[in-house]
Amino acid sequence: MRSLIINLYKLFLLPHLFLYARSRNKKDIDKDIERWASSKGLNGSKKSLLLSFLATSPDFRTVFYHRNRGLIASLLNIYCKKEKYFRIDISTKLGGGILTGHPYSTILNADAIGENFYVNHLVTVGEVEGKRPTIGDNVSIYTGAIIIGDIKIGNNSIVGAGSVVIKDVPDNCVVVGNPAKIIKKDGKRV
Repeated sequence: MRSLIINLYKLFLLPHLFLYARSRNKKDIDKDIERWASSKGLNGSKKSLLLSFLATSPDFRTVFYHRNRGLIASLLNIYCKKEKYFRIDISTKLGGGILTGHPYSTILNADAIGENFYVNHLVTVGEVEGKRPTIGDNVSIYTGAIIIGDIKIGNNSIVGAGSVVIKDVPDNCVVVGNPAKIIKKDGKRV
């Protein structure tokens, strides 16, 4: 019964395909679709997968609408709502391939976030005195982490659960704690 309802709902989502086809960010949306499909072990056409993720994942819709701002996206959001407790600041540059793990009460307010970003719930990426973080490619941020200020999180880095990051993190590091400290760099314990 649930799959029948989801398939009927997909009919209402068909206008999203028009938005997708005309999107300036189609390459990034394609990367999002591929990453989500890979994480869920799903196969299919990009359009079919897009409709599935829009139908079942409010957090995916949030990312989709962030990439497709404008009147049409706002109208579609009336009946296909994004996750109200997952916020991406309008000026945040977001690379393709974002994956979320239940991003309840997550705020992403960065200058830029690179490709293949993973974020969990209760995460705050925010500004201090108008200065915002820059996050590299292949970064994962876990539950309850806080990253604030004019700092850089390097490529291939992991920010552990509950960490408070107020200083730059180099590439290939794992940081944990409050304040965050590097516990691994280039795969070796520090």
